[in-house]
Amino acid sequence: MLLRLPGLAIKSSWRPYRARPGERVLTVRARSAFPPSHPTTRLCLELLSGIPLSGVRLLDVGCGSGILALAGAAQGARICVGVDLSWPAVRLSQENARENHLAGTVLFARGSSECLKGPFQVLVANLPAALHLTKVEDFTRLAAPGATLILSGFRDTQEEPLREFYDQAGWARRRRLGRDEWCIELPPEKSYTWVAWLLERQ
Repeated sequence: MLLRLPGLAIKSSWRPYRARPGERVLTVRARSAFPPSHPTTRLCLELLSGIPLSGVRLLDVGCGSGILALAGAAQGARICVGVDLSWPAVRLSQENARENHLAGTVLFARGSSECLKGPFQVLVANLPAALHLTKVEDFTRLAAPGATLILSGFRDTQEEPLREFYDQAGWARRRRLGRDEWCIELPPEKSYTWVAWLLERQ
């Protein structure tokens, strides 16, 4: 696995890679539902790399391997918080933070967004569609005025209900990315296309 973003490369522990001049390299091990190679992870990373992160507080909900929080820290976020309901995911995220010398910038804990207090200037959530529908109110509570919210983990056929919820909560969608994933059979969601959004709090 190798993902390259402006100024940042993310690779598996077993893959050799020579950094380009001025490039930061993260080494990530993963055993999550949305691993680094998953289309939704890539979409989130692409959106994250396109916004200013210097000095912000960033929240990663459902952190898995910690890749999104670690990428945020590597790109200048002041503090990154990652939460996951899975103990193995939290431990793996903590190990990845230590191995990349980011343990002082990134905090991982077992739990969910309901146990946190804001505000955060950037929030990222790569979660299944059904779970996203339950998080609108909580993400809005945790977001600072003008905050950026990056969402993925759903297909294009699952967008409309989620969009209605966020419109009503006062969020505006600024960017939308899609990526097709080939499968032998049509998924239950009746689409091959994963989607990610970047929203801004009004």
